[in-house]
Amino acid sequence: MISGLITILIYALQLYSLALIVYVLMSWLPGAYQSWLGRELGKICIPYLRLFSFIPPLGMLDFSPIVAFFVLRLIIRFLAGLTLVL
Repeated sequence: MISGLITILIYALQLYSLALIVYVLMSWLPGAYQSWLGRELGKICIPYLRLFSFIPPLGMLDFSPIVAFFVLRLIIRFLAGLTLVL
């Protein structure tokens, strides 16, 4: 029962990480954030990305989305390890 819920949570977090990747890549396209998809992804991605806004950019490169993605991947791996134990 619990491992099934954790598996569903893992799939949801994997889908969320895909949404983060799409949202970050949209920054390369002019006007993409103003599209319907950009606004909807912004509603779910920006609150999580703001948690990592304390990381200063290096020149014109902002590494905070990369750190946010890796933290999310660590959470997914931790949950996957829990399913092996349970």
